[in-house]
Amino acid sequence: MIIVALLLSISEVIGNFHPVLVHLPIGILLLAGLFQLLSLKPQFSSLHAATGIALFWGMISAIASCISGYLLSQSGDYDEELVNTHKWFGISTAFISLIAYLFNRWENVFAKWVILVMIPSIIVTGHLGGSLTHGSDYLTKGFSNNEASTAGEMKPIADVQEANVYADIIQPIFENKCYTCHNKRKRKGGLRLDEPSFILKGGKDGEVIKPGNAVESDMIKRILLPRNDEDHMPPKEKPQLRENEIEILHWWVSTGATFDKKTKELEQPEKIKPILLSLQKEVKKVMPDVPQAPVAEADEKAIRKLQERGIVVLPVGQNTNYLKANFVTVDSVTIDDIALLLEIKKQLVWLDLSGNEISDTILTYVSRLTNLTRLQLDHTLITDKGIASLESLVDLQYLNLVGTIITAKGILQLKSLPRLQAIYLYKTFINSAEWQMLKDNFPKVTLDTGGYSVPILETDTTVVTLPAKKN
Repeated sequence: MIIVALLLSISEVIGNFHPVLVHLPIGILLLAGLFQLLSLKPQFSSLHAATGIALFWGMISAIASCISGYLLSQSGDYDEELVNTHKWFGISTAFISLIAYLFNRWENVFAKWVILVMIPSIIVTGHLGGSLTHGSDYLTKGFSNNEASTAGEMKPIADVQEANVYADIIQPIFENKCYTCHNKRKRKGGLRLDEPSFILKGGKDGEVIKPGNAVESDMIKRILLPRNDEDHMPPKEKPQLRENEIEILHWWVSTGATFDKKTKELEQPEKIKPILLSLQKEVKKVMPDVPQAPVAEADEKAIRKLQERGIVVLPVGQNTNYLKANFVTVDSVTIDDIALLLEIKKQLVWLDLSGNEISDTILTYVSRLTNLTRLQLDHTLITDKGIASLESLVDLQYLNLVGTIITAKGILQLKSLPRLQAIYLYKTFINSAEWQMLKDNFPKVTLDTGGYSVPILETDTTVVTLPAKKN
């Protein structure tokens, strides 16, 4: 038994090397094809020897990829039909590369034609592998017009209380954060989360949810683990669940993990009500945070100056001249830096100054960037005095003030901004008694207070202090 377990462990380790090995034959064999094509011209005839070398190592790496891929497929984590198709194309590619190598070595006249056949085989095999790991639509989903999917957001709900909890709230969370590893094509750990029956069935380790008992549900436990824990879900390199999404999943499982009930039919603790309500707040027609009017391209010299300073300047999207800028690689932001931004003020609509030791003086220059729609000032040194400068930003829609010493008095100075939609105010100097007053003064603005909490599990580490000994 020990020997069998050891062999299985070794095969699993070898299988896990497949994503590393599989790129070698793709690159090397395509390079061999390029060498072969170039060597047909007299001036590049010397590449004939290099073609043979590339074919040899490409063939070896292709065979190694086939072996590791086969061992990986035994995990059962992937769609069997697609795996089989990918496997046979991979084996075919390895076999063709062997024939190509031998023909090239023997200087057979058909060598170039075998290499020509090998190239589309590599492309098809690679595409099938990409479909296994990223979904069959991985090539086209970047062009999707689905706003919810591109922003990683759940679609707006007209009336959250009338919504189907699973279809309208839970499934979009799974789709955005879980389907990449747990779907029909890829079943990591034997788990699928794309259909109710599979969710209830669980994976190789058994059930992942216990309806009515979120604390004991493996899914919730894994979500709440530290991000660097190897059992944390989603994996640390994947998009993570937001605090609101965690709260929603915890509530859904606690209330029975139903698939056919409406929100109004489930018990709703006070903590979950504002979170659910936030799901329908975007139903109203929102103003786009990128101007619709066309704008000329920014001056290349101005862009070059900013880049030389280390300021990151990028388009906000495809087919637009509007720009966003951040100072993530700049040690300290100066007035001169903001002055450089003034040269592209017509195109600049998003500005990220977060985490920099900027002062109120710098905000007086920022206030001249009058096309800004998004401004991130979180974890900076600004005060209420500096906030007053922002009254000139009449197009501002989103303002992040998290981790600053701003008070309610400072926020009230922004009442005149007509397009303001959201202000993020977590960890500011606004006390609990002032929130209602701010809400009354900003009835159409989302005041995000943060401070979300998650339940403590029995498995969490707890510091226990022994009682003092009596004398």
